[in-house]
Amino acid sequence: MNGSFMSGDPMSTVLFLTVALPGAGFLLLALSWLAGWEPPEKLVARVTGLIYTVAALCVLTGAWLMHAAQLPSLHADYGDWFRVGDYAFKFELYFDGVSLPLLGLTTVLTGLVAAFSRTYMHREPGFLRFFVLLHLFGFGATLGFAAGSFDLLVGGWELVGLSSVLLISYFFERPGPVTNALRVFATYRSADVGLLVGIFALHHFRHSAALPALDAHTLDPNQATIVGLLLLLAAMGKAAQIPFSGWLPRAMEGPTPSSAIFYGAISVHLGAYLLLRARPLLESSPVALGAVALVGLATALHGVFVGRVCPDAKTSLAYAAVTQLGLIFFEIAMGWTTLALLHILGHSTIRTLQFLRAPSMLHEYHRIHAASGGQVEAGGLSIEGILPFGLRRRLYWFAVDRAHLDRLLDSVAVRPLARLSAWLVRVEEQLTGGPAPAARAVVSAQSASPSAAAREEVDVLHD
Repeated sequence: MNGSFMSGDPMSTVLFLTVALPGAGFLLLALSWLAGWEPPEKLVARVTGLIYTVAALCVLTGAWLMHAAQLPSLHADYGDWFRVGDYAFKFELYFDGVSLPLLGLTTVLTGLVAAFSRTYMHREPGFLRFFVLLHLFGFGATLGFAAGSFDLLVGGWELVGLSSVLLISYFFERPGPVTNALRVFATYRSADVGLLVGIFALHHFRHSAALPALDAHTLDPNQATIVGLLLLLAAMGKAAQIPFSGWLPRAMEGPTPSSAIFYGAISVHLGAYLLLRARPLLESSPVALGAVALVGLATALHGVFVGRVCPDAKTSLAYAAVTQLGLIFFEIAMGWTTLALLHILGHSTIRTLQFLRAPSMLHEYHRIHAASGGQVEAGGLSIEGILPFGLRRRLYWFAVDRAHLDRLLDSVAVRPLARLSAWLVRVEEQLTGGPAPAARAVVSAQSASPSAAAREEVDVLHD
């Protein structure tokens, strides 16, 4: 029997605080920033640490309440956010064996990254801006993991994506971060269509997107295939599965702490979480399950090959994460949901620590390399020697070119969105009678040439 509670109940308060505290932190810091007051770094770090400590305690309290009451889940309904005709958008939160571990992981790792960032981002001009975006991410992630419906999950999904793009372009004075942030944004938008249309189809077929009522018998196989494949498209974009894998190494333009929490721990695993939530629907569609397995295996192989030729540590870690995410997708398709959840928790923790330690690791390697007279070499098992030369050359070409996926994605997603953006810039210029702010941003990001913004191809999105 599930535990259902209304607002005002102690259990519903615990659920609400888990999500509301990061949101309150975001509002507090964002309003102070807008008001022109920049709090001291020590105060910002202490407030952030307090928020995520209390949020983690709320998750532990929710787990204890579930165990004490012997309930498999907690479901709190806070009423309708808005209503249109027969449709009501409910604000409801849901704790169970899937969401609770991920909420605990999010609050603990975000607090850890915040503590690390206090020193790492010390005296950075955008110190406050970084923590504002970190709180926005924390709010989006906790909202997504605690959402009681796919409708509310979209809100957390979009906040995580928005904060990701803004942190990739954190060093906006350089063209590289801005360029890669725009590419990531275009990739996200291309894949997120699947989430929006999939939820629309879910409402059309079963008239509800609530998670507690989801089971394997609500849709027939054809309907489940449509919804499953659409949700898979969204999960592929968020989790950097092929053909969307190219955005993940580009996201490393942001600060190292944001790379750790976003692309090593939480953000990339949000796609796997979506499939875990949709697993009851996927069970009704062998086609959708087969597609999840195929995508996962193909991505794992792709990540293994490309990761072996990456020239820097962060890119190598990015493709290592891609490989593990592909394996997680395969585990979900095979029905090994508990193993997939444990894989997510373990991979998130290890990858976060690897990203945070990457600068120190490189420094230590160079110091040891110099002390040993240049005799230190990377170890590991190598299979190149047993492969024919022709096959080795083709595999190296495949890995260095990254299977031509970046150019393919440019053609089908990035360039069409760039053309649409350029058209909207021209429309804005015609309506306002002057250069649009977006056009000036593109010009400054690409070159000093005044004619660059008028190009049909927005070259800032093309390498």
